[in-house]
Amino acid sequence: MNQSDIGNLGRFLTLSDTAEVLNVSLNQAYVLVRSGELPAIKIGGKGQWRVERSVLESFIEAKYEEARRLSLWNQSDFGNIPELAGQREPRPRDDAE
Repeated sequence: MNQSDIGNLGRFLTLSDTAEVLNVSLNQAYVLVRSGELPAIKIGGKGQWRVERSVLESFIEAKYEEARRLSLWNQSDFGNIPELAGQREPRPRDDAE
């Protein structure tokens, strides 16, 4: 699906359309919506999820910004300090040999 196809879909996208735009599985799109990471609404008698196109574009931009910031952090002087990077240091093994 290219950018012109997205523009032809209308204001609200189905989860299937959303998954196709993000190039993820339908289940992965559902998890993003159910977790609240990707805002969506339920409409209709069956309560089908819909994602507003502008919200999806904002979500994508936010993910690019998150990746950019993470890359900058990893390049910084503090990125290799496990306590600051949210990583745990490996525990020493207790070998009884």
